[in-house]
Amino acid sequence: MSDSERLHWDQRYQNDMDAPYPPPYPLLFETIPPVMDGSVQRALDVAGGLGQNGLWLAEQGYVVDVLDISRVALTRAQDEVNRRHLRRVNLLRADLDNADIPANTYAVLCVCFYLNRSLLSKLRACVVSGGRAVYVAHNRRYLRVKPDANPDYLLEVGELAGYFADWQILHNTEDSHTSHIVAMKP
Repeated sequence: MSDSERLHWDQRYQNDMDAPYPPPYPLLFETIPPVMDGSVQRALDVAGGLGQNGLWLAEQGYVVDVLDISRVALTRAQDEVNRRHLRRVNLLRADLDNADIPANTYAVLCVCFYLNRSLLSKLRACVVSGGRAVYVAHNRRYLRVKPDANPDYLLEVGELAGYFADWQILHNTEDSHTSHIVAMKP
């Protein structure tokens, strides 16, 4: 990602600094079980922005890595981590085009409204056997809502399920302009 893209995201988050802290994506509530046995289970929130999904995962007992390019977003996320007294959250500034994402590490992968097709194989590989991926992204129908959206970052309808066809699909929906999938790695 270029410096101009990083600056774009910093400015976007700076402009929203006074907005209420966002809630986690609702699909997480329905599909991600809490850690109940005291084991150490890791979760990865990719392009996590303000970290609302990662913080919720930490509250469920996961040790969470939140990756994002924006220092502004991660600073606000750190303020929220401190406010909630969370200890299991690592906020990591990373250019996802070059990020080191270790294989077979995470019980949960969370990606909400970020699409980088060249990163998908690395993301699939980071999930442990029996782990879950929650992936949400806009599809081409989003052009009806936002005609100037970059189509390179929009899924074809049905495309997301194809990336996880060899996993157990727990949830798969295509609504008016968003694709959602939850899949368990064999």
